[in-house]
Amino acid sequence: MPRSASPHVPLSGSAPVPEGPLALYRAWRAKGDILHDPAQELAAMKLQSLARALADYRPREGEGGWRARLGLVGEPAPAPMGLYIFGKVGRGKSMLMDMFFDCVALPKKRRVHFYGFMQEIHARIHERRAEPGDPIGPVARAIADEATLLCFDEFQVSDIADAMILGRLFAALFAAGVVVVATSNRAPDELYKDGLQRDRFLPFIALLKERLDILELEGSRDWRLARFVGRQVYFTPANDASYRALERAFADLTDNSSARKVTLAVQGRTLTVSRAAKGVAWFGFDALFRAPLGPADYLALCRNFRSFVVEGIPRLSAVERNEAKRLNIFIDTLYEAHGNLVCSADAPPAELYPEGDGSFEFQRTVSRLIEMQSEAYIGHQV
Repeated sequence: MPRSASPHVPLSGSAPVPEGPLALYRAWRAKGDILHDPAQELAAMKLQSLARALADYRPREGEGGWRARLGLVGEPAPAPMGLYIFGKVGRGKSMLMDMFFDCVALPKKRRVHFYGFMQEIHARIHERRAEPGDPIGPVARAIADEATLLCFDEFQVSDIADAMILGRLFAALFAAGVVVVATSNRAPDELYKDGLQRDRFLPFIALLKERLDILELEGSRDWRLARFVGRQVYFTPANDASYRALERAFADLTDNSSARKVTLAVQGRTLTVSRAAKGVAWFGFDALFRAPLGPADYLALCRNFRSFVVEGIPRLSAVERNEAKRLNIFIDTLYEAHGNLVCSADAPPAELYPEGDGSFEFQRTVSRLIEMQSEAYIGHQV
């Protein structure tokens, strides 16, 4: 049977595939490893063109190269335009970039999660703080010496420290001839939205749009979520077995990606998600519903994440009306955003908050928790 999710064939470390990403994509489709998706095929065509352009591309030699010092380096060919692929989660963006990366026969190439890359950049800048001058230029030069092609997964900007250096960093990388391919859940104009001092970030967005071809992956089907049609998503009681089920669900929804901390800007405050990957956020009940969060927080979460794993929803007593109210608001917000929930709970939905202030209104939450388990609801999101 064809897979209903993007495959992750372990190509890394193997010899480059001469036919290129488009041929590889079509071969997988012919074998039934993936189902036909016109949006994915268009992206594969774009990546195929870039792979061809990179086949004969050589960036300019660094200032310290012996040929440059002897004046033997001619005017370098312009770098091929990179590619920025954005779209909703589960559309196959990472799969396509993996295919491209493994097909490109460049000796210096690197695929990295954007968050990890920026952590590395900050560490390198810190190491050079004692040296005179702006450290960003030398750091960018060192990165360029290591990789002609940089492939970034999950390109997103939520940290002001990242936002303030990205323009100078990428200007230096592009000047050094580095080619960038990136995947993101957000269009370039949506990056760092509502962030502090965003006006200083806007030139970076303009630079991205100048140096990268922007492609929206408009496929209507969430291939990762398709795995959950017909599967259990509400686990009770909240015991060790349920926890293991949540771990499996999180791994499936994120293609076994490494989780990381994400910080969101909400009305001048910061909201931290301690565990997130590929549009999926994991929360314990206390962090999501005992903390003093409100509608703006839940709206920001549902704008940034498509699916949530929530661990350990307890039976709520009458004195826990605030927690029940927050759960009510969150489920309403998630439902209206057409998001998805995988959770563990101490009781079925109808027994979570049977009495207390707002228990009548909580019946809407009960109804939605039940509906969100249904194959019809999950299948509609797919």
